[in-house]
Amino acid sequence: MTDLGDRIAATLRRERERRDLSVSELARRAGVAKATVSQLESGGGNPSVETLWALATALEIPFAILVDEGVPSPTLIRAGEASTAVPSSASDYLAVLLSASPPHARRDIYLLSAEPGKPRLSDPHPRGTVEHLVMVTGRGRVGPADDPYELSPGDYLSYPGDAPHVFEALTPGMSAVCVVESR
Repeated sequence: MTDLGDRIAATLRRERERRDLSVSELARRAGVAKATVSQLESGGGNPSVETLWALATALEIPFAILVDEGVPSPTLIRAGEASTAVPSSASDYLAVLLSASPPHARRDIYLLSAEPGKPRLSDPHPRGTVEHLVMVTGRGRVGPADDPYELSPGDYLSYPGDAPHVFEALTPGMSAVCVVESR
């Protein structure tokens, strides 16, 4: 199987199962052969763009979801280590681009605070959600629930918000700015 074939197979099966559709029902709605759907879900075949469009339409998802590169991996930038820092010539000011917004994304900004004790475990948000977090005060353990990162003030972390994730204060008075990006 190719990387693209693997992505199509996994996405097609996941989206079909999310909608509780059988292979036969998806094939009927898309106007393609049942064998085609089965073959694609097993990673085989060489589907035409028309077949993929028909399947995407039947699943009510954008075409790009079938061929997307997949889940973004976490990005960690430690305080003072950003490569995109641009100083001002007029004052003691530094602008650091931590993450550029992709086209057609929506971003909500939150100020989070927590105290040591019980970690906040979040269920997955809608598919395609990415969280961007900058630690402001204190230290915390943040990110994917199965592999969180320890952050200190000024550290930046992006991670998939459409998978279980955790926010845990390691010191009193922990605070962070969190940007939730939805696509």
